[in-house]
Amino acid sequence: MAKPAARRPAAGPRSRRAAAPGAPQARTSAAAADDDIRERALAATRRLLVDRRFDQISVADILDGAEISRGSFYFYFDGKYDVLAELVRRAVSRGHEAAGPWLSHEGPDERLATVVAGISEGAKLWQREAPVLRAIVENWRSDSRLSELWLGQMEGFTAVTAERIEADRDGKEPVRARPDARALASALTWLGERLYYLAAIGVAPFDDQRALVDVLTYIWMATLYPDEMPHGRDHRATNR
Repeated sequence: MAKPAARRPAAGPRSRRAAAPGAPQARTSAAAADDDIRERALAATRRLLVDRRFDQISVADILDGAEISRGSFYFYFDGKYDVLAELVRRAVSRGHEAAGPWLSHEGPDERLATVVAGISEGAKLWQREAPVLRAIVENWRSDSRLSELWLGQMEGFTAVTAERIEADRDGKEPVRARPDARALASALTWLGERLYYLAAIGVAPFDDQRALVDVLTYIWMATLYPDEMPHGRDHRATNR
């Protein structure tokens, strides 16, 4: 009788690695290359926006600035509007972080400080991200995807602001005296967008960050907490 052939051990992790030497490293290198192409396109667009309006920038300009091929660009982006959308998403995510302290404050004694902090951080964000945020404000109605993006971002800020307004009211105001919380939140959100934008394009007096923060703080406090407006002291001291 013939002797049965010896069974080969099942392939484990070590044998799989041996069968395809360098595969994980190859995948890592490919992912790094993908990230590099995307980041170069994003960085080039941002640099171009410092000196040019978005409608003056072409895909060819981005390709030249990023030193990438047209095929590589279109593998990752549908066009220049797609690049702007990604830059905006990254910038606005930091705006939600800035609003966090006010949205989560627990008592009246924290309101002024958290309002000032949120508005101040918003002003710094718009100053830091001015090229990108100017571009979206000036162009969101020119492309349906940008419109959806920007309206969605503004709605996100409006929704959490309305929730905070309702929580702070908590039955303390006569119903007849209350403007609708969502409408009020939307007005405050869009007012902030407009004043931050005017600051970003250098329109006085809002190009002075202190003036911008002061006026927005006054509007928010007078609108939401009129009985808690500081008396006999300058609210700006909280922002120093």
